Parts: sequence; structure tokens; C-alpha cells
Amino acid sequence: MPLIRFNPFWDDFDKMFEDMMPARALKGMQGFMPAADVYETKKDVMVEMSVPHIDAENVDISIEDNVLHVKGSTEKKSEVEDKNYYRKEIRSGSFYRSVPLPAEVIADQASAIHEDGVLKIAIPKAPEKKKNQIKVQVKKVTKKAK
Repeated sequence: MPLIRFNPFWDDFDKMFEDMMPARALKGMQGFMPAADVYETKKDVMVEMSVPHIDAENVDISIEDNVLHVKGSTEKKSEVEDKNYYRKEIRSGSFYRSVPLPAEVIADQASAIHEDGVLKIAIPKAPEKKKNQIKVQVKKVTKKAK
């Protein structure tokens, strides 16, 4: 599977788009999609997802048809009225991310750890299925004499 490099241009583009939209248009778009790294080891498919400020109890993980689904939420603490914000970029609300996995996995043996704002998910790879090769026999057809 090819490596997809991070391009900060798209993150800047998203922020620019959000800054241009009126606040009322963004009201229903408060969710976010956390960044993820996906890689393989000899035994597992590993997914690391950045989820700072999110309690592990508020995260749901499922795997269906070799697609990892992670969703969760963080509660927005009540804002202090006397703060005079210059920028407010810390996101809160709900998030959802689905990640197609690069190999067949054993979904019911997956494990997850939440550590230092990073969700680390290990999913064991399924054993490769052996291909049955069938040798084709060639039968020669002889022409009959008239």
C-alpha cells in the first residue's frame, strides 16, 4: 500500500474555508475528523489516531468488512465569559473516521489503547488463504481418416 504523505496545504485550506464562512453556517458542522496513521507489522494492522482531549470512555470502535470505524465525542466545557479570545482552534464535539484496512483482519481480536492523546488500535491479520492451483491437462484430438 503506498504511503500518503501529509500535506499541510489542505489543513490550511480547510481553516481558510472555515474562516470565510459565516458562524451561522458552521453551527451544524462542529464535528471533526482526527488524523490517522495506518501501517502493518508482521502480525497486525496498526492504526494510530490523534484524539487529544477525548476520554477513552467516549470512543466507540468497530470493524465491518475490513473497514475500521471510530467515533466519539468530547464535551465542550462551559466557556468563561471574561476570556477575550484572539483565536479559538481547539475542537470539541463529535468525530467520526472510517479507515479501509490494507489486509484481511480478525476483527474480534482487535485491541485498543488510549495513551497521551493517541488511540492505538492493533488488529491481528488473518492468515493468508492458500490458493488451490489446478493443473490443466491437455488432451490431443486425433483426426479420423476418411
